[in-house]
Amino acid sequence: MTVKSLPLTLAVLLALGAGGVTAQDKVGTVHFPTSCSAAVQGDFERAVAMLHSFWFSASTAAFAAVAQADPGCGIAHWGVAMNLLGNPFGWPPSPKALADGWAAVERAKTAGAKTQRERDYIAAIETFYKDADTVDHRTRALGYRQAMEQLTARYPDDREAAVFYALALNATALPTDKTYADQLKAAGILEKVFAAEPQHPGVAHYLIHSYDYPPIAEKGLTAARRYAAIAPAAPHALHMPSHIFTRRGFWGESIEANRASINAISSHFDQLHALDYLAYAYLQTAQDAAAKRVVDQVSELPKVNVEHFVTGFALATIPSRYALERGRWADAARLELFGKEFPWSRFPQSEAQLVFARALGAARGGDAAAARRDTDRLGALRDALAAAKVGYWAEQVDIQRAIASAWVARAEGKRDEALVLLRAAADRENATEKHPVTPGPLAPARELLAEMLLEANEPAQALREFEASMRVEPNRFRGLYGAARAASLAGDQTKARTHYSELLALGEKADTERPEFREAKAFLGK
Repeated sequence: MTVKSLPLTLAVLLALGAGGVTAQDKVGTVHFPTSCSAAVQGDFERAVAMLHSFWFSASTAAFAAVAQADPGCGIAHWGVAMNLLGNPFGWPPSPKALADGWAAVERAKTAGAKTQRERDYIAAIETFYKDADTVDHRTRALGYRQAMEQLTARYPDDREAAVFYALALNATALPTDKTYADQLKAAGILEKVFAAEPQHPGVAHYLIHSYDYPPIAEKGLTAARRYAAIAPAAPHALHMPSHIFTRRGFWGESIEANRASINAISSHFDQLHALDYLAYAYLQTAQDAAAKRVVDQVSELPKVNVEHFVTGFALATIPSRYALERGRWADAARLELFGKEFPWSRFPQSEAQLVFARALGAARGGDAAAARRDTDRLGALRDALAAAKVGYWAEQVDIQRAIASAWVARAEGKRDEALVLLRAAADRENATEKHPVTPGPLAPARELLAEMLLEANEPAQALREFEASMRVEPNRFRGLYGAARAASLAGDQTKARTHYSELLALGEKADTERPEFREAKAFLGK
């Protein structure tokens, strides 16, 4: 059985039911008045709704049709330029997208816009594309954000301007800001619009992004549970709720959301992203046979067209998770990159995921020499990212290099050095945030620190680190099992019983009898 054959969730089936649901309802509802002909206004707003759900191909086609039907509708070309931005949480756009986006801006200006408001929208997106070959990405992104802030101030009753400004706030927020100032500012704007326009797809979508952080994820549950019903025709709308479900450790809901999304997706880009989240959720619930079907589906893909690192990221992480989450160190050490024809050199942050998994597998399997070779490769990939000025990913890969180095030291018998290195890496990981491209680190650094402490016969310290890790990554199988075992060895039978019970509850739908379950049942006398 392939993932493609899996059914839609009940909520989506109800939303798509035969009760007179219109095409507009399937992508949500937006209100974006224009000076274009009345005959294309509904199509224009539908295109904006699809844009808000990152349904870029369908939205671009819809905007192009509007421009063809009304050649004087300059704002339709603005819509094409907006689509060419792609997913702003995966920025920067490709060079081709930047060139095509600039061309769309030029067409918008040539076609003209009959109102100052529309001209201001076009000028705002022009800020992002202008001088893309000489001005760095972040400077232009911040320029666009400022332009949208000014547009919002100029037209305070324009809710679409407010929604796009909120998206810009989220997309440019710094991953090191643990106050989440920009995200919470965006959420404040969006919550007001949501109260007035409860069927707005962009509001639900961007609220999920606003709250996609451990301390505030609870606030995103309402948007997460409504988004799929607002825009059930949009594949990304079916997937996005799983971001919040993952943050909360709600694996059943994450599985349903991603199965529905995969069923509706035709592009490898979006499909692989959802498959990564799906495999992650399956593995947390010990549905290893289901996770293996995902791995097999990915391995059987035909040649994949690649324009963005997100595709390579999933190709690297899905098989890596399957090995690491089950503690199959030898399997991890033998991992190979997908497809010789795949342009891995273009995406160092994607290649790094599999190289890290291989290094960790080799080190934990006792092959320090092989692990060191992959650790050195992580250093080279970090340097490539730094040279390309991709600062966030350079830091993330360097954290992976530090983690791998710690386990190499452990394999070489340098216990104290290993613990110092791994604790420092865990602190660095805590100082930043995961990228939306991934449901979580391949192996959380603090959870790994706890596992190393457990191996070093320090169960009380290990328990503290497991519990600290679970506050950020809740309901993880390895975290719960490690905490239960550490508590038992530390003599805290109450916590051991709690965590072993939680582990068994996590595996209610398991399709594999992992040894951890036998240990939990033995401890609990079941």
